[in-house]
Amino acid sequence: MTGSWWVVVPVKDARRGKSRLAGVLDDDARAALVRSMARDTLRAVRSARSVAGVVLVTPDPDLAAAAATLDVVVVDEPPHRPAADVPEPGLRAAVLAGAAHARTLHPDAPVAVVPGDLPGLDPDDLDAALTLAAEHERAHVPDAEGTGTTLLTAAPGCDLRPRFGPGSSARHADAGHVRLDVPQASTLRHDVDEARHLQQA
Repeated sequence: MTGSWWVVVPVKDARRGKSRLAGVLDDDARAALVRSMARDTLRAVRSARSVAGVVLVTPDPDLAAAAATLDVVVVDEPPHRPAADVPEPGLRAAVLAGAAHARTLHPDAPVAVVPGDLPGLDPDDLDAALTLAAEHERAHVPDAEGTGTTLLTAAPGCDLRPRFGPGSSARHADAGHVRLDVPQASTLRHDVDEARHLQQA
């Protein structure tokens, strides 16, 4: 890896992840899917030319153990308090912990967040988006539907302002993360949240 970006990949405990797939997958299959998608995402992110390092934030011991073979830094998900006015408080805490750790290792690095549910991610698509993101202090890429977020970035010296959860793209834009004009066909925009996404992936 020869780039400058440090990328945070937050992944929930596999048995708590992808609850919207509970109707089509049992608990064991869902946990296996979460871990498989996370490994695929980590491999793709690590292979991107513009990425210097990857921080996985997860409480999942099996995934953390597997990540040791992928040359990524593993940080345990921090404890968090539920907050009625903060969507996905656990994810927000994980993102901020990962970004803080990355900045501890490399204080002047630009930082990005890529969710761990992009199994079809092409490293070239991530490189293209990060090139666009480098022109802004803060930026984000919406998912294929245009409502969620699949990439969140902050330039050196700028803090991330994570607002993940339903409708996060609009909230990230309101928080100052410019929406990037990434083609809808980009693999970066195709995460897996619902059964129809599984078929596409």
